Amino acid sequence: MVDSAEQGRSKLFVLDTNVILHDAGCLVNFEDNDIAVPITVLEELDRFKKGNDDIHFQAREFLRRLDDLTGDLLAPEGAPLGPDLGSIRVLLPGPTHERIRESFLTDSPDHRILNAALSLLRDDPERSVILVTKDTNLRMKAKALGLPAQDYSSDKVENPQRLYTGKRQIFNLASENVDQFYIADGGRVPLLAVPEIDRPIANENYILRNGSKSVLATYHAGDQTLRRIEKSPAYGIMPRNAEQSFALRALMDDEISLVTLSGTAGSGKTLLALAAALETRSRYRQILMARPIVPLSNKDLGYLPGDVSAKIDPYMQPLFDNLSVIRHQVGDKSAAGQAVQEMLDDRILEITPLAYIRGRSLQQVYFIVDEAQNLTPHEVKTIITRAGEGTKIVLTGDVHQIDHPYLDSRSNGLSYLISRMKGQPLYAHITLEKGERSQLAELASSLL
Repeated sequence: MVDSAEQGRSKLFVLDTNVILHDAGCLVNFEDNDIAVPITVLEELDRFKKGNDDIHFQAREFLRRLDDLTGDLLAPEGAPLGPDLGSIRVLLPGPTHERIRESFLTDSPDHRILNAALSLLRDDPERSVILVTKDTNLRMKAKALGLPAQDYSSDKVENPQRLYTGKRQIFNLASENVDQFYIADGGRVPLLAVPEIDRPIANENYILRNGSKSVLATYHAGDQTLRRIEKSPAYGIMPRNAEQSFALRALMDDEISLVTLSGTAGSGKTLLALAAALETRSRYRQILMARPIVPLSNKDLGYLPGDVSAKIDPYMQPLFDNLSVIRHQVGDKSAAGQAVQEMLDDRILEITPLAYIRGRSLQQVYFIVDEAQNLTPHEVKTIITRAGEGTKIVLTGDVHQIDHPYLDSRSNGLSYLISRMKGQPLYAHITLEKGERSQLAELASSLL
């Protein structure tokens, strides 16, 4: 949430277009402070009314909420937003502020938004006027002109460095406590029998050690037991470290409906998810893989040649690459390798852009969403609410490798989901820390 009001007069927050496209419900997150929306923002929202992407939904939703308000939006006092909230008004264009005229040679929507905020500050210098934008460059311009500016932080996590990792290491476990995991029926040990573990949460994983002895275990909150995890393959893919073993366990557990995997490039996130889906394919009607299309260098789909399939294939290629690794591992000519091709041909295994998911109801589907760090919190919510009976959703990504211009390690949908869902019995998360693609890839990830 944004900073609360100071004693005395409330603050006046001027909203940029990208804040609204990020969260149409932002109007209720400014407490009793007032909000101003430059008419330029409404003009930009008009261009986003039509379409099926999340930003189009946000634009339509915000305009509907604005239309439902009672009161004069053009009046200086604005229209009231509701109990314990401030008011909102629309700012009509006025004379160009001298600082804007002196600083910028061209006219643009960003400069008109700056002009509106600076004009408010000039007309009422005793009031705190703050520009709220997710555009880092616009915040820098505002501050250079003496205008306070801040990011919209209502859905940001507190500290990405302290984000839940899904695992803990305990080095001082008593020797007999390690042994009991190998003696107990099914490797299931009551939590009370391992006093070294403090305040576990549902589906949290543990590396338990005593000298040379060690055991991998996960906590089941339902019966308050710790269960030993064995290193076992999934569709020809063998886990190479403890975190990958934890991940495969969660990915193939029918009691867990939502899994998130985070980690650096080459840590095996997508490969493990796909291998687990193929291993458990008999339990699901379809395996669906999707990823958000975030074009680089402004080369959007409209700039690429060919039909829809030709436009989409370059973005989906990383998923096909992981599928090729699995087919190579089991053998292209083997029954398992041929089964993969048959599933592709019959669309039992389908790879699709994430934009095509809106409006669908996914029944008994193993749904993998790759590059989830490029999704907004609202997009993540939209995806998860598509889940029908018997569906499992897996989101993978690297919260420190974001291509979206208005997201960062604190505000992206994957970080938001991890911070909100931890401890839920239907949810499991694991952070994969070690790169397993190659020594070269791991070296590049750590040094470059």
